[in-house]
Amino acid sequence: MDTTGSSHINDLVRQAIAGNGTAFTALWDLHIDSLRAFVKKWLKNLDDLYIDDICSRSFEKAFRQIGSYDPSKSQFITWLRTIARNTALDLLEQENRVHNQMVSIDDFYKQAMMVDSLPDQMASPLESIIEGEDREETQGYVDKLPALYREVARKRLIEGLQYKEIAQEMDMELNTVRTRIRRAKAIIERMRKQEEE
Repeated sequence: MDTTGSSHINDLVRQAIAGNGTAFTALWDLHIDSLRAFVKKWLKNLDDLYIDDICSRSFEKAFRQIGSYDPSKSQFITWLRTIARNTALDLLEQENRVHNQMVSIDDFYKQAMMVDSLPDQMASPLESIIEGEDREETQGYVDKLPALYREVARKRLIEGLQYKEIAQEMDMELNTVRTRIRRAKAIIERMRKQEEE
């Protein structure tokens, strides 16, 4: 994909490095299918939800680390695949550690009730800070977000909706909601840091 439009990709990368979230979303759109196919081919035994999670986390890391990408050293998709491979290995290692520490519960009903009662997403430290801020200040940050992230961020950070509720309300894939909220929070964090400087 990079070979046919490498100048276009590099232009989007330059814009993303400069903080343009819309350019990074365009990079997502151009590469998500290729990345998904790469992960699926590499990790054949994983289901689609797990693969989508790896891809979402990989793009989130790429978004945070876009400033370290050097187009003269590799194509964007190659860099992205390296991030995905490392992300997958980290997740699998983490899952193995958790699995090894699990305690067997004989009562299946209790175990099922515990799983059903878990929230769909724990609040991140950034989200906790944002929720504790003055509502107007939070609204101000959300209003400055690119249009692509604004409504999803409003529903999560201001209205307090769960990821699943947002996905249903906006008729959107759950992983897309998660990714957009992660990006929105990253942009808000950058805005906060710029204001503090």
